[in-house]
Amino acid sequence: MKKRLLAFIVAYNAEKTISAVFSRIPASLTDHYDVEVLAIDDASPDDTFRVGYQSAMQETWPFPITVLRNPVNQGYGGNQKIGFFYAMENGFDYVALIHGDGQYAPECLPELVAPLAEGQAEAVMGSRMMTHGGARQGGMPLYKFVGNKILTFFQNTVLGLELTEFHSGYRLYSVAALRTIPFHLNTNDFHFDTQIIIQLQRAGQRIRELPIPTYYGDEICHVNGMKYAWDVVCATSRARLNDFGLVYDRLYDCRPAAGEVLYESKLDFDSPHTVAASFIRDGETVLELGCGEGDLAAQLTGRGCDVTGLDLSAPKQPVTFKEFIAHDLNTPLPPGLLASKQKVVMLDIIEHLASPEAFVDRLHGDPDFSPQTELLVSTGNVGFLVVRLGLLFGLFNYGKRGILDMTHTRLYTFATIRHLFEQSGFEVKEIRGIPAPFPLALGRTTLADLLLTLNRWAIRVWPGLFAYQIFLRAQKRPTLKDLLAATLDRP
Repeated sequence: MKKRLLAFIVAYNAEKTISAVFSRIPASLTDHYDVEVLAIDDASPDDTFRVGYQSAMQETWPFPITVLRNPVNQGYGGNQKIGFFYAMENGFDYVALIHGDGQYAPECLPELVAPLAEGQAEAVMGSRMMTHGGARQGGMPLYKFVGNKILTFFQNTVLGLELTEFHSGYRLYSVAALRTIPFHLNTNDFHFDTQIIIQLQRAGQRIRELPIPTYYGDEICHVNGMKYAWDVVCATSRARLNDFGLVYDRLYDCRPAAGEVLYESKLDFDSPHTVAASFIRDGETVLELGCGEGDLAAQLTGRGCDVTGLDLSAPKQPVTFKEFIAHDLNTPLPPGLLASKQKVVMLDIIEHLASPEAFVDRLHGDPDFSPQTELLVSTGNVGFLVVRLGLLFGLFNYGKRGILDMTHTRLYTFATIRHLFEQSGFEVKEIRGIPAPFPLALGRTTLADLLLTLNRWAIRVWPGLFAYQIFLRAQKRPTLKDLLAATLDRP
C-alpha cells in the first residue's frame, strides 16, 4: 500500500501564483505515494481563495486538490497548525509544506520526501545555503543572506545543531513525528518554524537537510525582519534556559519520557550530595530518606557505611544497601527505623512532601531518634538570584526540575528552612549555601568549573541571593517528655 503524502500549501495574497504552484507539483509523485494537495488561504484580502478553488475544480489534476479558507487570519504559524492537524486527522503519513507564492520549488518534492519514505529522517528541510553561492545567485537580498547566516550560527551554537539554514520554509515532516510534539502550543507568528525545529530536536526526531534552489521573484514579503530576528533569538534562548531549569515552557517539554533523567548524579562537583558525604565518617550507620537511584548510598557503602535506603520505589540499578524500604514519606516512618542511626540524610526531599511541617514534627517526636543523631538536609533556595530576576520581570514558572520543580509543595529561603526545623525542636548546627549545578547544565567543562568557583565566592558575600540550594545540619533537642522525665522531685 502506498504511503499517503499531503502537499500542504500555505497561501496569503497568492492569487497570481496559486494555480502555477498546483501545476508545478510533479505528477510522478503519484507513482510512489497516494498524494493529496491541501491549500489553505489565510483570509487573504485578494482573490487567492476564489482563484485557487476555481483552479482546483476546473482543471484536471493527477491528484485531488482541496482548497480551504480561514475566515479569520491565523498567521503563518497558525495556518501551519491547521494543515498539520488536517494531516493527522485524515491519516496521512507525510506532510510537505509549500508556500503559495512559488518561492520554494514544488519540483523538488520527490527528492525531499525520499528520506522520510526510506526511514532516514523524520523531518526534511530544503536548504538554500547548502549550495555555495546558490542563495545569492537565486536573488536572495544581501541583508537577508547575512541575517540568515548570523541567526543560523547563533541557533546552531545555542542548540548544539549543525544545520546550514534554520529559516527555510520548505519542510517535510513525518506525521508520526508531529504527533510527538506539542506544535499546537507554538506561536502563530513566523518563528513557528524555529520552535518546531527545537521541538523535533528535543523529541529525538532526526532532521535531514537537502539542497534546494533559491528563487526570489516579485512576491511581497510579509515578514518584519527585525521583529522576526528578535523572536527567533528569544525562542532559541528560552529553549536553552528551559534545558537549564531556569525557565519552563511546555512547548519545549517534549523529550521522550523513557530517556529522561530527572535526577542525575551530583557526586563529582559541589552539591548537597558531596557536602553530606563530607560529614559522614567511614563506617557510620546511615538512613537516607529519599535515596533515589542510590548514588550517595553506593559511595558510602564503598566507605564501609551501613546504609538503609527509603523511597517510594527501588532504584532501577542494583545498589548495595544494608536494607531498602519502599515507603511513602507522607506517612509515619516504620517503627524502629531511626534506632541506632548516626546520620539521617534528606537531600532535596523536604520540599516534595505534602506537609513538611507534619513530617518534621513526627521526626522530632520519634522516640528512636537520638539527640546524638545528626540530620543532614538540603532544599532549593527560592531567594536565588535567577528566581528574583524572574519575579522582577513577572515570571515565576514551575518546571520539571530545579528550584521551581512542579512537584515542590513548599519553597524555602535560608530563614524559613531554619525556622521550620527550629520550631519543630531541632537545633540547627550549621546552614550553608550550595552553588548552582553548572556541570549538569554545561557538562564537566572548564567553563562550568569557573562558574562554580565564582558562585562559591558570591555565596560568601550574600548566601541568600547567590546560593542555589541550602544545606543544613541539625540535631534533636529534648522533647517535652524528655524534659519532664529529667525534672527533679526533691532538692
